[in-house]
Amino acid sequence: MKATAKWVSDLAFDAVSDNDHSIRLDTTIANGSINSGMSPKQLLLASLCGCSGMDVVDILTKMRIPFSTIEIEAEAEQTETQPKVFKDISMIYKADVKPADIDKLNRAVELSHEKYCGVSAMLKKHCDITYTVELI
Repeated sequence: MKATAKWVSDLAFDAVSDNDHSIRLDTTIANGSINSGMSPKQLLLASLCGCSGMDVVDILTKMRIPFSTIEIEAEAEQTETQPKVFKDISMIYKADVKPADIDKLNRAVELSHEKYCGVSAMLKKHCDITYTVELI
């Protein structure tokens, strides 16, 4: 696995993966740049949502639990001192599974965090990750 980041302007970088996918990383105007992409820490939270979401979709599909919508939100509290790192992360999983399948959705999320999601495993070494599950 490999990624390369190339400077664009101000504090903006375009990152490219070894399979040729790209994303813009930047920061806000207030922080000295042009607000043209996610900040690196926002991207890390998005990666956590995506990694765990892929697990949940895969597990629910294998369980034959029907759904048409899954949304995952992550919010991190940061330390006050530099380097500002995550103190804790709170996640909310929302899905339109049937109410009778809420336990299976909870199990899928639990399996993601306890067994499959590498991003969660890496972040848990530094900060607490909590989550809730809601029906939509």
